[in-house]
Amino acid sequence: MSKVALPTKGPLLSGKGWTAFFVALIVVCAVAPVLNIWVPVDSPLHMSDYAVALVGKIMCYAICALAMDLIWGYTGILSLGHGLFFALGGYMMGMYLMRQIGRDGNYKSDLPDFMVFLDWKTLPWHWTFSDSFIATLILIVAVPGLIAFVFGFFAFRSRIKGVYFSIITQAMTFAAMLLFFRNETGFGGNNGFTDFKRILNIPIATQEMRMTLFALTGATLLGFFLFAKWLIGSKFGRVLQAIRDAETRVMFSGYNPLPYKLTIWVISAIMCGVAGALYVPQVGIINPGEMSAANSIEIAIWAAVGGRATLIGPIIGAFIVNGAKSWLTVAYPEYWLYFLGALFIAVTLFLPNGIVGLVRKWVSREKKPVSPEPVQDAARRSVAVEQGIEPDALASLPVDAKGARA
Repeated sequence: MSKVALPTKGPLLSGKGWTAFFVALIVVCAVAPVLNIWVPVDSPLHMSDYAVALVGKIMCYAICALAMDLIWGYTGILSLGHGLFFALGGYMMGMYLMRQIGRDGNYKSDLPDFMVFLDWKTLPWHWTFSDSFIATLILIVAVPGLIAFVFGFFAFRSRIKGVYFSIITQAMTFAAMLLFFRNETGFGGNNGFTDFKRILNIPIATQEMRMTLFALTGATLLGFFLFAKWLIGSKFGRVLQAIRDAETRVMFSGYNPLPYKLTIWVISAIMCGVAGALYVPQVGIINPGEMSAANSIEIAIWAAVGGRATLIGPIIGAFIVNGAKSWLTVAYPEYWLYFLGALFIAVTLFLPNGIVGLVRKWVSREKKPVSPEPVQDAARRSVAVEQGIEPDALASLPVDAKGARA
């Protein structure tokens, strides 16, 4: 019996890919801090605090876009509710930062200011471990992961898919937003958490802390990219792509799609939770508005603009869309939403594979070898005209030893 040769697993990144990876790592961990902290403000090479905050925020968004690519681009699951997991990670970090304020708040109380204002006497039960940084790190991963697991288990077991799944995820996020808007839940109501003072007892507003968070966010983004690259290249990743293309055939092949879909769903939720936790100390606020439907839809737009099922595409899309947003919301604030809608429609109609897909198409055209047949046909027709015979008849003539037609 002949054995079937399995495809060999290629390298995680090519030589150029590793070079680009380490260049990006050096830029976010070394070059950017030097340009911000040590280069004089009046120098054209200086990286302003505004640029640091903006790029740091976009890198958090890029992590969410990468998470969306794993479930939408590679598994075929479109979520319109990933803003919930982003916000949950942000709230976990926000609770810790609120406890770090201590008695430096307006009311000089051990309780957060909004609790004193609402005449609360003690912390709610879900704030029990909020004063521990280690416990906060665990909750940043556990809370979004647990909620994603429970929701995904029942949704995937019921074989809900397509537009119905997308609508349910958005309904779940909207319900959570309404819950967090209520003052009695202990999450600050519509104002959320803000006025952070320190993290790990280190002032959060210092230039050094801002650059530390910036570098940590960049390193996390690059780490998640490598992890996603490894995951997609594994057998697990190949099964995910098979589920995306033909889930019924995967079932007939003896695979149960439920654990695969549930696992990647939970992983993507945890990635968004980590992104939210990195986002809050850099932006300085977290409120229920992060769970709005528009925010979750934007995550899908970043992935679509950059190119689904490419990993690097959604990261590029997050930078392009949010870079344009930061400029348009200042220059033309009333037209921003129109631009976003037009961009999504244009990408859907004219760039189904996104920006990366378009670039790959151009590169493949340039590398495509030119067939010699058209050149030979042109020469044959030229000879035929000179000899006064039909080109097809010339092709049928015998060739002598020197290659000339007899």
